[in-house]
Amino acid sequence: MPTATHVATEYGTLRRVAMRHAGDFTRPLTGPGVHPVLARQQATSTWTFYDPAAVRAQQDQLIGLLRDRATEVVLLPAAPGCSAQHYPRDIAFVVDHILVRARLNSAHRLPETDALTDPALGLRPVDLERGTIEGGDVLLPDTGRVLVGLSEETSPDGAAALQEALVRHRVDREVIPVHFAVKGIVHLDDHLAVVAPSTALIHREVFTADQNRWFDAHFDDILPVTDTEALAVQVNVLAIAPATIVVAAGSDRIAAALAARGLEVLTVDYCEVTRIPGSLRCTTLPLLRT
Repeated sequence: MPTATHVATEYGTLRRVAMRHAGDFTRPLTGPGVHPVLARQQATSTWTFYDPAAVRAQQDQLIGLLRDRATEVVLLPAAPGCSAQHYPRDIAFVVDHILVRARLNSAHRLPETDALTDPALGLRPVDLERGTIEGGDVLLPDTGRVLVGLSEETSPDGAAALQEALVRHRVDREVIPVHFAVKGIVHLDDHLAVVAPSTALIHREVFTADQNRWFDAHFDDILPVTDTEALAVQVNVLAIAPATIVVAAGSDRIAAALAARGLEVLTVDYCEVTRIPGSLRCTTLPLLRT
């Protein structure tokens, strides 16, 4: 029996989510073998070695919080040799009723997607025909659009292939490419978060002027975040209900601003997770929101 998947927005009540614990393998961050994409990304984000056991312990805190809030947590099997396996958001994303398998830009991450076809999970992913696209670049601001960041990991061809797949599967949404003003962006969700209906955290400095004007026209309430907050991956929050947001400990200004908007703010210590540029959203792959 296939597992029910449906996600319409970033902020619907989270009913089922896939996660994967960090493995014990870390990749070199410097030296002659470092990929040029990673070298560019290190100019816009912080990369340091993490302690896998500490990452797993912090993930378990989030898992406990989610289960306390009646969210079913599906743990994906390990992907040995994959240093970012605890970021399953990148390997797939759900748009309405379809689960889309990402076309990963990094060959060493390809084994992470194998779990999507494990019969025990009952998932039926849809594959795209060209380009690259990762789930960290895909946001659902409302029920009519899909925002796709053109980062180092996602190409215009990938965004176009997603639009074609949505049409093919009768999903009535427009794919909106999101343009950056700088190179080296890891993923869109490190710089933009849709936290509630028409409400967003935005790191304006990394987007083009035209893109910022689009944001102004399409979000009623924008909370700008600073370079320092973005560098600390504080934009990478997780909405678990229309008025409930999980943020990383230390995101004090952002947490206060969200609370001032009437949102319930929950906090998890994710300081070890964020040693490479990802946080709460990256470590979760929503399968069902209502």
